[in-house]
Amino acid sequence: MLEEHEADYVLERGPDQEFGPDQNRILRRYFEVTGFEETNANAVWHHMVVQHGVPCSSCGKPLRTPRARMCAACGAQVASQDKNDQR
Repeated sequence: MLEEHEADYVLERGPDQEFGPDQNRILRRYFEVTGFEETNANAVWHHMVVQHGVPCSSCGKPLRTPRARMCAACGAQVASQDKNDQR
């Protein structure tokens, strides 16, 4: 997964790009950062850490969203992070 500063670098728009980075640039930079040759530039968006929740206290895998109430990997219930959270 990409940390926020890594995602900023990988997805950075070039000075000559009006609408955002091109797919080849994204894939090249993703490989520079991770060492993995991704073939789908859209998949890079999915690998940003900020889109996931904290690690599960039971299995350690990241929760699928910051608001997850259950770990999709092991099924453990997640205690609410915010006492005002009325899910």
